[in-house]
Amino acid sequence: MSKNILVTSALPYANGSIHLGHVLEAVQTDVWVRFQKLVGNNCYFFCADDTHGTPIMIAAKKAGKTPESMIEEVQKEHYKDLTAFGVSYDNYYTTNSEENKKFSESIYLTLKKNGHIVARNIEQSYCEHDKMFLPDRFIKGTCPKCGSKDQYGDSCEVCGTSYSPKDLKDSYCSMCGTKPVLKESKHLFFKLQDFQSQLQTWMEEGSRLNEGAQKKLKEWFTSGLQEWDISRDGPYFGFAIPEEENKYFYVWLDAPVGYMASSLNFFKDEKKFNEFWKDGKGEIIHFIGKDILYFHGLFWPAMLMGSGYQTPAQLNVHGFLTVNGEKMSKSRGTFINASTFVKFLDVEHFRFYMACRLGPGMEDVDISFDDYVSRVNSDLIGNLVNLVSRVSTSILDKMDRKLGVLSLEGKSLVAELLSKESEIREAYESRNYSKVMREITGLGDKVNKYVNDYAPWNLIKTDVEKAREVVTTSLNCAKILFTYLAPVTPNIVGSLASLFQVPNLSFLNLNETLENKVLGPYQMLSKRVEEKNISLMIQETKEVFEKANPEKSKLDQGKTQNPDSGSATATVSEDGFITIDELSKVELRVGLIVEANPVEGADKLLFVKVNLGEKGIKNVFAGIKASYTAEELVGKKVVVVANLKPRQMKFGLSEAMLLASGKEKTLSLFVPDRDANPGDLLK
Repeated sequence: MSKNILVTSALPYANGSIHLGHVLEAVQTDVWVRFQKLVGNNCYFFCADDTHGTPIMIAAKKAGKTPESMIEEVQKEHYKDLTAFGVSYDNYYTTNSEENKKFSESIYLTLKKNGHIVARNIEQSYCEHDKMFLPDRFIKGTCPKCGSKDQYGDSCEVCGTSYSPKDLKDSYCSMCGTKPVLKESKHLFFKLQDFQSQLQTWMEEGSRLNEGAQKKLKEWFTSGLQEWDISRDGPYFGFAIPEEENKYFYVWLDAPVGYMASSLNFFKDEKKFNEFWKDGKGEIIHFIGKDILYFHGLFWPAMLMGSGYQTPAQLNVHGFLTVNGEKMSKSRGTFINASTFVKFLDVEHFRFYMACRLGPGMEDVDISFDDYVSRVNSDLIGNLVNLVSRVSTSILDKMDRKLGVLSLEGKSLVAELLSKESEIREAYESRNYSKVMREITGLGDKVNKYVNDYAPWNLIKTDVEKAREVVTTSLNCAKILFTYLAPVTPNIVGSLASLFQVPNLSFLNLNETLENKVLGPYQMLSKRVEEKNISLMIQETKEVFEKANPEKSKLDQGKTQNPDSGSATATVSEDGFITIDELSKVELRVGLIVEANPVEGADKLLFVKVNLGEKGIKNVFAGIKASYTAEELVGKKVVVVANLKPRQMKFGLSEAMLLASGKEKTLSLFVPDRDANPGDLLK
């Protein structure tokens, strides 16, 4: 029986362009949505632009536009950029809508009626230079919990703590740098603590949250939930609060309500809307970044509980995107906008690479461009795409493009691929995309071996029918492999459906074979990544930043050229000590060696694959051949530096490091003293 599922991704804020960090989440969500549709579920994918708040108001003023006209332009740009990456929204709406206004007011008034809203006067930050009360995001300072500098007034991007702006240390106005003063103002508060017990029960039900997200929420429960300030003083671009004067809803109250507004705008029919949001006849699934877990894991479900709406069945929480092992940087050219990326690179390659890196946990996801080129060209193009192109061009032409029937050997190989369906379905369902990609490429290796063993390009010269048999088997296997890959690379799979003369490739027709069938013309499915295009993309990103920020660019160049200036490059102090913060940057995890092989042409290296749990499988070239054989390593648990920047070596990409001590011929690997699970973090 098919399921009813409503899926959302987090709402991009309408004061900037879409960058690869936004795209990561949109693609992660889209892959899951496409999978649900390909297995026959009724699945809807909704999103919207987050359009309210003082930043929008000020940005519009600087641009000489009204907020309404600016957010309309930005929404069109956002939708264009995201759909360019194959993201298949059923509806992409706006929070500045009548539906959102209606729901926000209704939820608020219900909470107020039920005693969950309280009013009181508070001291609020006020900028005497700009003559206005400062929203949280226009105050910066030092986090009161972890001490990180230049954090926003409502939450810390480093430790994730939410707090009041007046709790910030060394606060300043982000517009003019003036230290704000405190002025009294009436504000409205949502009594989040009223829902602590319900929220704890909700959090622990089923598989609503991954382990990392649950752990973080438990920390906040232990600290005790606090009242949440849901009002802001005018001037403010947003919805006015009913029954109040010059008070507006804080953007984080009406932003998640945008999921509901986008739903109703699509369905038009309240009965269908209520199936998901009122009657419990469908599941609501949110995909979000870990930086907004506090709002989606506490405030949002509490608002829904208190106003009679259905709460989310799952919160799928992911980490941040890094590039080449570092935070995205405009000055280094790695803070890449979606519109820049599509000018130089294939979006299907990005989707494939992200799928190779994404697991179900909250760990950050890194794009190493060396690895990007290697993995796309090897696994996607060399392994999978070439499997089709090798047998679909001149060879197929010489047999009038007609397939034969599967031989016993062919049926056996097809059956082996089909036997992986349930495992691949389960991995997609749990968002363990990296496992899916490993399974697909592993099966691709087996099919390519079959093709190489028979060499149909030679067979066609002497035995056309045997060549037809090999091609028939090869393309039936390709149909299965690319059906498994369909949620990730929809454009490539669409071209294959045309080649195979079928409406689509779906899990619902996975068992249908291609026999005695004339195929359509072959169209190139995808090209290899050219490294020069990556360089051009990064260069353009840097040039755009330098043109817009000439002084900042010079300052960053100065920092880069002076390693003694106290920047992060100087990690060891003069006395030889490092700080606890510097040590914490090294991510040591337990790894299980699942494969080990000698490296041809290397005297000292062994190639090992290490299972790091939710971090996935990492490839390591380890200089331990003189001390260990490949056979004795398999099954051994070791200690791994998991966040080491990937290094392109002569023999391939090494993504981590094994810890060992001793001399070259008597090295001893560090192993856990007691039982530990792959991926466990050393503390």
